[in-house]
Amino acid sequence: MKTAVIFWSGTGNTEAMAQAVAEGAGTEAVEVSDFSADLAEYDAIAFGCPAMGDEVLEEDTFEPFFADSIAKLAGKKVVLFGSYGWGDGQWMRDWEGRVKEAGAELLADGLTVNEAPDDDALAQCKALGEKLAG
Repeated sequence: MKTAVIFWSGTGNTEAMAQAVAEGAGTEAVEVSDFSADLAEYDAIAFGCPAMGDEVLEEDTFEPFFADSIAKLAGKKVVLFGSYGWGDGQWMRDWEGRVKEAGAELLADGLTVNEAPDDDALAQCKALGEKLAG
C-alpha cells in the first residue's frame, strides 16, 4: 500500500506531529509545498495542518492544495491531524466533513494537539500512522 504524509506547519508543532505519523506509517513526511506526486497513486493519505485564524486550514498554501485534492480522495484511507492554540476544534470537524463528503474512508477522528505535542501526543501520532499503514 502506498502511503503519503503531507503537512503544513507554521511553528513546527504540526511538523513534529507529521514526523511521528510518518514514522508510524513507515514513510517520509512531506511539506505540502514540496509534494509534487499525484495523489491518485496513493492508497492512504495523512494530512496535517494547524488551525489558523478563525479555525480554518492555512489559507495560502494548504487550503488550495487540499481543495484541489478533494476530487482524488474517493475510496482512499485518510487520517487528519494538526495543532491549535485556541478554539474548540471546529476546523477539524469541518475538515473531517469535507473528507467524508469526498468519499474517503476516515480511519479515525482527527487528532488535535494544543500547542506543542508532548511525548504522549507524539505516541498518538505514531499510532495514527500505524493505523493508516495497517
